[in-house]
Amino acid sequence: MPPRPRSTERVEEAARKAGIDIEIRRMPDTTRTAEDAARACGTSVAQIVKSLVFKKAQSGEPVLLLVSGKNRVDEKKIAAHLGEALKRVDASEVRELTGFAIGGVAPLGATRPLATYIDEDLLAFAEVWAAAGAPDAVFRVEPHKLMQAAEAKPVAVT
Repeated sequence: MPPRPRSTERVEEAARKAGIDIEIRRMPDTTRTAEDAARACGTSVAQIVKSLVFKKAQSGEPVLLLVSGKNRVDEKKIAAHLGEALKRVDASEVRELTGFAIGGVAPLGATRPLATYIDEDLLAFAEVWAAAGAPDAVFRVEPHKLMQAAEAKPVAVT
């Protein structure tokens, strides 16, 4: 059996297959939180993409929310939009559903398909920064290209 690609390699390959060119940057410090990532990237917290994994409470369908680093998800509002309440998942479920560890969950390259939604606030920027599969890896991308590549639907999360 061939070796499994590293998480960052899965992100690069998913971006390439989606037709976007990204450069993954390994940072000397962690980019695990939105605040850490903003400092490392020299940008605002609002331009950091938090990739948050939930499950729909009744169906169990996994959901990936791509959220501006400055925003907190209004779970009731999202539930109304999706027609089903969301439940949080723990770190082991995040890894099981995406192939990524918390702190490195990327918007592209999950090991299985996920229903994906992007925070409308991210679409106001010329560029945003997202995790690239590891707690010290990030990439810069135009948010509309990210939305297309991730097949994400825009949604108001706050």
